[in-house]
Amino acid sequence: MSPFWSPLVHQLAPYVPGEQPKLTHLVKLNTNENPYPPSPKVLAAIQAELGGDAARLRLYPDPTATALRASIATLHGLAPEQVFVGNGSDEVLAHAFMALLNHRAEDGSARPLLYPDITYSFYPTYCRLYGITPQTVPLDERFQIRVDALIATARATNAGGVIFPNPNAPTGCGLARAEIERLLTALPDRVVVVDEAYVDFGAESALPLIAAHPNLLVVHTLSKSRSLAGLRVGFAAGQAELVEALVRVKDSFNSYPLDRLALVGAQAAIEDVAWLEQTRTAVMRSREQLVAELAELGFDVLPSQANFVFARHPAHPGAALQQALRERAIIVRHFTRPERIANHLRITVGTPAECAALVDALRQIV
Repeated sequence: MSPFWSPLVHQLAPYVPGEQPKLTHLVKLNTNENPYPPSPKVLAAIQAELGGDAARLRLYPDPTATALRASIATLHGLAPEQVFVGNGSDEVLAHAFMALLNHRAEDGSARPLLYPDITYSFYPTYCRLYGITPQTVPLDERFQIRVDALIATARATNAGGVIFPNPNAPTGCGLARAEIERLLTALPDRVVVVDEAYVDFGAESALPLIAAHPNLLVVHTLSKSRSLAGLRVGFAAGQAELVEALVRVKDSFNSYPLDRLALVGAQAAIEDVAWLEQTRTAVMRSREQLVAELAELGFDVLPSQANFVFARHPAHPGAALQQALRERAIIVRHFTRPERIANHLRITVGTPAECAALVDALRQIV
């Protein structure tokens, strides 16, 4: 702690990302990375951008990411001005918190931001960073998002906005598009941010709702379904007025968030729909087999529409299972808060061989 810190720094409790171990022999199932490589067209695009040497790297990238935004817009039936891109979806979310989710009432009091009590743990971190008052809304006993509770709480607290992942993290449970539309219709004067980091693995995207709902912002990442966690690219889509707010924040912070290689690599990944379909189908097939095998071992597994599963064993504490797996060179994610998920493990769906190694280890343990 330094006397030179500003008061804000003393109040921060930074987000703790999943472990990135340096050892290469581990079965790494803790951070929801895609077990398959990105489209071969990504590397080809990056090599073409370099043109055989690094001379082009002396030039700044396109600050408006024109070509990438156009490709995203074409894929999803949007206009380019309805698309915003950033350095990973976490940066996109950070801009959304500042630009769209930080509101005060006429008397100057803070209007809270609603999100589920079990959700992506970066949300409370952003609230602390930007001075936003959080208001959690408990999931139901099946760990499902309760739309009626969100609506009622938003009205009762004069909430300034709502945010949630779909599928939710770390549970993997998805919310039907019709339920999202019901929320948007009930709260037309609040921004609703739907964080769709895992949507390509089986959930319904809210992107088709953008045209009819000016209060909707949908956030995506290329880290999961397109295997580009190491390239750091995310995007948001919404009506042009919402996107303009994000652009204003971005250009007040960093006009060049994506480098030249990330821009062309991401565009190639977006345009290779066949590769996306092939790899996501493989992940979903492995997920269903993993769920069945975990159930045979006595695990309670939540229904997942993501590239991970959330499971507990009634006879074994979550922390003990995590440690026993680690001793067998398999790492998974364990959350201690809130208390009702302290015995759950979040397990990334790996390759068939990685999933088999996990199940074999758990068979020995339980």
